Amino acid sequence: MSSSVVRPAIPDEGTAPARIPAQYRAISTHLAIAPRVSVVIPAMNEAENLPYVFKTLPEWIHEVVLVDGNSTDDTVEVARELWPEVVVVPQRGKGKGDALITGFEACSGDIIVMVDADGSADGQEIVSYVSALVSGADFAKGSRFANGGGTDDMTPIRKLGNWALCSAVNAKFGARYTDLCYGYNAFWRHCLDEIDLDCTGFEVETLMNIRVVKAGLKVQEIPSHEYLRIHGASNLRAVRDGIRVLKVILKERSNRRALRTRTATARLDAARGEGS
Repeated sequence: MSSSVVRPAIPDEGTAPARIPAQYRAISTHLAIAPRVSVVIPAMNEAENLPYVFKTLPEWIHEVVLVDGNSTDDTVEVARELWPEVVVVPQRGKGKGDALITGFEACSGDIIVMVDADGSADGQEIVSYVSALVSGADFAKGSRFANGGGTDDMTPIRKLGNWALCSAVNAKFGARYTDLCYGYNAFWRHCLDEIDLDCTGFEVETLMNIRVVKAGLKVQEIPSHEYLRIHGASNLRAVRDGIRVLKVILKERSNRRALRTRTATARLDAARGEGS
């Protein structure tokens, strides 16, 4: 990938110090990157959780974009106190999908990372996502069920539902996912042009996962641990949102069939035209 560059951040002992241009950001003792990393955090009434979220964010990230879903608590004030340069964007509509789309549009970075505001994600894992992207992946997909991942939050029923929906996506779209409905992901900005997001709810993560496969983008799963929400209650409703995810899968499957039919028809018409 032409926009990604990997360089050693600290030279070996006994060698002359390596000069690293100012535009490079050291993200570990052995890795520095040129691409700017934006972190998008959709939040609504998460003032109590934000200190835990921001505490784990690496200092080397380029920007934090907080999408405020019309919070009635001190979410925005707390975010600005914790990260003075935070970019606060008011959400136009409702739902997690709408919040993420709003945040993506406000990002100025080359790499975009999605992080939930409830304290369930460890920001220190971002280095693994970014490393996968600068090493050649287009989309770094978090997985709680890949080797090394885990979850403290999912009930047995939700695990079963996630497995069933994930199996359906793998079978219908030729994916190899171990997790489907997880919101900790990272990707190069150019992916947004390929996946064209157009949904408003929690099903946005499933839509992204399906469309990156349909677009032929290179996906790498990143083992991730999901912790319990620290304060407050989640807006996720297992049955309601599970149905919405299933509808997305069926709709994308139908769209894929229609596209194949149109493509086959166009090829047939072209062949007939050449033969006449």
